[in-house]
Amino acid sequence: MREKRTSSARPRPRPGLTPAERTMRARLAAHVQWSREADPTARTSTARTAFLTRFEAEVDPDGTLSPEERTRRAEHARRAYFTRLAFESAKARRAKHAERAAKAAKAAGIHPAPTPAPEGGEAA
Repeated sequence: MREKRTSSARPRPRPGLTPAERTMRARLAAHVQWSREADPTARTSTARTAFLTRFEAEVDPDGTLSPEERTRRAEHARRAYFTRLAFESAKARRAKHAERAAKAAKAAGIHPAPTPAPEGGEAA
């Protein structure tokens, strides 16, 4: 039989950084890294090219379009992508604002009237 028994309890975690401190440390590292970069555009060109190529592949998966038409369609696909991001971001901000307002009203003892749905519904 073993002479020395080990504890079944987990070891206590070491004190570490909070999520806010980890974010700040990462932001600091990024700023230092970019401050040392002579040509930031050249450094990100590979990633930027891959990102834009994605839209060309999306609009012309078989490669049958002329380069001009493929570029034109890819530009519209890229604009649609960013417009969709902006739309979803606006919806999220609106929902967050409404949630905060509802919490504040509840804390103040105010019960706001429900807002009517917009005519025609939301755009997709």
